Amino acid sequence: MKLYSLSVLYKGEPKAVLLKAAYDVSSFSFFQRSSVQEFMTFTSQLIVERSAKGSRASVKEQEYLCHVYVRNDSLAGVVIADSEYPSRVAFTLLEKVLDEFSKQVDRIEWPVGSPATIHYTALDGHLSRYQNPREADPMTKVQAELDETKIILARKQNSCCAVM
Repeated sequence: MKLYSLSVLYKGEPKAVLLKAAYDVSSFSFFQRSSVQEFMTFTSQLIVERSAKGSRASVKEQEYLCHVYVRNDSLAGVVIADSEYPSRVAFTLLEKVLDEFSKQVDRIEWPVGSPATIHYTALDGHLSRYQNPREADPMTKVQAELDETKIILARKQNSCCAVM
C-alpha cells in the first residue's frame, strides 16, 4: 500500500487550479521522478475538471487509483495511490485535509492561488503519516487488530482440536 500524491485544487471554470501538492516519488528512478510528478499533477487537474461539485469518485489510471473529492465550494482534493490502498482511508484523508485547508487559507485566495503563494504546510506530513493506513486511521487499526485476534483464536481452536 502506497500513497504517491496528495493535492489540493480549486475547481474553476473552465480549468482546475493546483493550490498545493505533496508527492512521494522515492520509489521511482531518479530520472523518472519529474515526469511522474508532472503526470500526477496533470491527472489530478484533469480528474477535478471532469468531476461534479459535491462528488467523490475513484478513477483507475494505469496502475494507480486516483481518489477525488470535490466539495460544493469548489475546493477539491486528489489522492493518487496504488490499487491496494483502502479507498475509505483515502477519502477520510481528503476530507480532513480539505477541512484544515479551508480553515487556514482564506477563500479569496483559492481561485488565484498557486503552490508558491498558498501557505499551507501540512500536506507533506499527512502524506507521510497516511503511508501506513493502520497507524493513521483508527478504524483500519481496529479492523487489523480484530483480524489478528480472529487468526489467533482460530489457531488456538485448531490446536485444541488436534490435542483431542
